[in-house]
Amino acid sequence: MTLERKIAQIFALDNETWLRHANPWSVILRNTVLPVLILAFWSRLWLDWGAVVPATLAVLWTWFNPRIFAAPPSLDHWASKAVLGERVWLNRDAVPVPVYHRTAPNILSAVSGTGMLFVFWGVFTFDLWPTVFGMALVYCGKLWFLDRMVWLWEDMKDAAPEYLTWGIQTET
Repeated sequence: MTLERKIAQIFALDNETWLRHANPWSVILRNTVLPVLILAFWSRLWLDWGAVVPATLAVLWTWFNPRIFAAPPSLDHWASKAVLGERVWLNRDAVPVPVYHRTAPNILSAVSGTGMLFVFWGVFTFDLWPTVFGMALVYCGKLWFLDRMVWLWEDMKDAAPEYLTWGIQTET
């Protein structure tokens, strides 16, 4: 099982939730999670233990974001294809992806992970520059990763019968 699949299980991402997350507004607004979390944890400086409230709200936003939007009317948007590509990527243990798609996502995830180390340090020490630098690394890595996921989706959308069902909305 891939790490990404384990994360999807923690977030309880089923087919319907993935489809809702493929709404471009969900993807775009997902980019607010990191600054909201940073501000929430930074607020411990002036809120002390009261910072638990904004931190909890930030974590809740992380959970609810992929659930609050309707399924998109079309999956032809760049952001929708990025989400579908992420699903293909986390499914790579069941349906292998082409060799030329296997390296870049790992490198870009490492770039984002390195950025998070700077963010953690900056937030811990209340130092703006490592925080901002780390955020830049995180966003560069993540957005480039998403762009690679669009390419992966375009190359793999017909590779498995289940992929053809991902755009079908189920009754709830």
